[in-house]
Amino acid sequence: MSTERVDRPLAGRVAVVTGASRGAGRGIALELGAAGATVYVTGRSTREQPATQYGRIQALADMPRIPGSIDDTAEEVTRLGGRGIAVRCDHTDEAQVQGLFQRVQAEQGRLDLLVNNAWGGHEVFSGVFDAPFWERPLDEWDAMMDRGVRNHLLASRAAVPMLIARGGGLIVTTTFWDRDRFLKGNLVYDLAKASMTRLAGAMAQELEPHRVASVAVSPGWMRTEFVLAGHHTDEVHWRERPELAGTESTRYVGRAVVALAADPQVMSRTGRVLRVGDLAADYGFTDVDGRRIPPFEMENA
Repeated sequence: MSTERVDRPLAGRVAVVTGASRGAGRGIALELGAAGATVYVTGRSTREQPATQYGRIQALADMPRIPGSIDDTAEEVTRLGGRGIAVRCDHTDEAQVQGLFQRVQAEQGRLDLLVNNAWGGHEVFSGVFDAPFWERPLDEWDAMMDRGVRNHLLASRAAVPMLIARGGGLIVTTTFWDRDRFLKGNLVYDLAKASMTRLAGAMAQELEPHRVASVAVSPGWMRTEFVLAGHHTDEVHWRERPELAGTESTRYVGRAVVALAADPQVMSRTGRVLRVGDLAADYGFTDVDGRRIPPFEMENA
């Protein structure tokens, strides 16, 4: 095996990561870049047009500005050894989504991997994690279903013809899953994530004859920019917060996606929900700090 394939197992591959300005999307894009892929980094946040949709969570966390942009992520992808291409795309807009994949086709002539990660749930974050459904605001539905589940369907519809034409490929849908247990007190979030999981499985059935794999990948409690801000710390000092001891970096899920994309037997996993901690054990990777964090499980389950 050549050194390039060992160090850059995804060299020559083309990926689209939606919602990659920050959070899991950014972590996945960076790890794909480190593996040598060309990564189209998409989302609404650019340096010239910063995010404006997160006023609630910004106020709760006392954040002067929302960190992250597709430009920042794309530059870091390139620095790590891949090729990052930032494309502003509102993933609720079908025409913009179609335009994104038309651009990928025109510039690359292929697509190997789609990561469905664009998510509107943070736009309505209230700081309340546990409340009965009849007391939760109904705008959570619009944010999590119309600007979450629907985003994934739109991107998949646009990407699949390219994957079929290639003769194979992979769709990864980021989700939350703990062995079909219900997340009490956050019904619409639970429903949205279950719908994403179901979407990934249903697509797998229809795509299997075309050798296109579709899986849902569930990380644990990640140290996203919003989580760190909520605990008044950062990625350098998070260990000073005991309550964050069991968290994982956003690049842990990124390493899971790389392992799946590089696996020639990935079709054996199609249609499944895969926890990052389980994938770490299966493929032998660790988080950025060398820990192998076990799969996330809800407390008092």
